[in-house]
Amino acid sequence: MASKENVILEVKDLKKHFHIGKQVVQAVDGVTFDVIRGETLGLVGESGCGKSTIGRTLIRLYEATSGSVKFNDQDVYKLKGKGLNQFNQKMQMIFQDPYASLNPRMKVLDIIAEGIDIHGLAKGEERRRRVVELLEVVGLNAEHADRFAHEFSGGQRQRIGIARALALEPDFIIADEPISALDVSIQAQVVNLMKKLQKERGLTYLFIAHDLSMVKYISDRIGVMYLGNLVELSDSDSLYDEPLHPYTQALLSAVPVPDPEVSRTRERIILEGDVPSPINPPSGCRFRTRCPHVMDICAQEVPEWKEARPKHWVACHLYNEDK
Repeated sequence: MASKENVILEVKDLKKHFHIGKQVVQAVDGVTFDVIRGETLGLVGESGCGKSTIGRTLIRLYEATSGSVKFNDQDVYKLKGKGLNQFNQKMQMIFQDPYASLNPRMKVLDIIAEGIDIHGLAKGEERRRRVVELLEVVGLNAEHADRFAHEFSGGQRQRIGIARALALEPDFIIADEPISALDVSIQAQVVNLMKKLQKERGLTYLFIAHDLSMVKYISDRIGVMYLGNLVELSDSDSLYDEPLHPYTQALLSAVPVPDPEVSRTRERIILEGDVPSPINPPSGCRFRTRCPHVMDICAQEVPEWKEARPKHWVACHLYNEDK
């Protein structure tokens, strides 16, 4: 992976299982990746693959079942007291639903200043000045501070959510499908705002989404998830130009292409069957029940997470030399 000094987040064999009665949902089951300081790492996959669970587990909204997460070389799950407070300031989250994530009983001023209040960073006029400054940074204005969330459009609400995430001057922001609830015309505005803020403030993003075109636009590297596992990870150009994993190939074959000539000649890969249940996933490779290249070994052994090409990681038996 990346050199140690450039890594802001290091995730090793992360697992998050949920117990429902006697059943265990393996939402995330052994995920390993690094995030490089200043980059945007995109995380994509079908609904239910575990990508949002990863984001919530990294920031400790969920406690991990096992595995380790290091942020700025500190073990996130061992942090307490002052160290935990510092972590909560330096890692923030933008939530998927701009309607559900803002308290309808609070004015925008208090929503954005909530973290400032918790950490005792400012009071009175200084508190208001900070909030107004943040509103202007995200393209809103001072008068919006005294309104309630229901008075805003979806795009404006998401800008408020971004301002709230910026209030504690974080280094790392987890954006959990921040544009999926917005109109297409507004999506581009929000993504461009995030890119602008990243450049100005040196932010690092984990950008979780299912829109592959938008993920390519904003991401430096992209990880692909399937049923709780990471199946491929590389820089965005390599992933789109030459995907290695059969699941990634199928996903990308469905992305609309603006060139009619290319669209007519491109082969669409249709996957058979449904995504298996995370309560009872298939043995070996979890994708084998839908894979067009399935082999006997796929049912017997979990594929190794390996660097099949320089800086291009994949978990697939097709790339094991001794298969």
